[in-house]
Amino acid sequence: QVQLVESGGGLVQPGGSLRLSCAASGSIFSILAMGWYRQAPGKQREVVAGINTGGTINYADSVKGRFTISRDNAKNTVYLQMNSLKPEDTAVYYCKVVTTKITYWGQGTQVTVSS
Repeated sequence: QVQLVESGGGLVQPGGSLRLSCAASGSIFSILAMGWYRQAPGKQREVVAGINTGGTINYADSVKGRFTISRDNAKNTVYLQMNSLKPEDTAVYYCKVVTTKITYWGQGTQVTVSS
C-alpha cells in the first residue's frame, strides 16, 4: 500500500507565498519522477511542474519564475514553493509520483488566492 500525503495548501492573498509538500510512503518501487498538477473549477487538470530522478525540471509557462519544485530523495518527498501567487493560481493541487511499476496521485490540496 502506497500513500501520498499532501500538505501546505490554504488561503493566501495575491502576492503571497505557500509551500506544498507531498510525502510518499509504503511499498514504493523505484521513483522515476515526481510532480505537481492543478485543477481549477470547470477546467482540465494541468501540469504545474515536474522533476525526474536525474534532476531535470520542467515548469508550466504560467508559473515560471514564481514556483520552484524540489525533492528530497531520502524522504521520498517533493515540494512546491509558490511565490507571487495570483488569483488565477487558485485550484486544487495534486501530487503525482511516477514509478517503474505504477503512477500514484495524491488526494489534492486546495490553494485559494484571494484578497
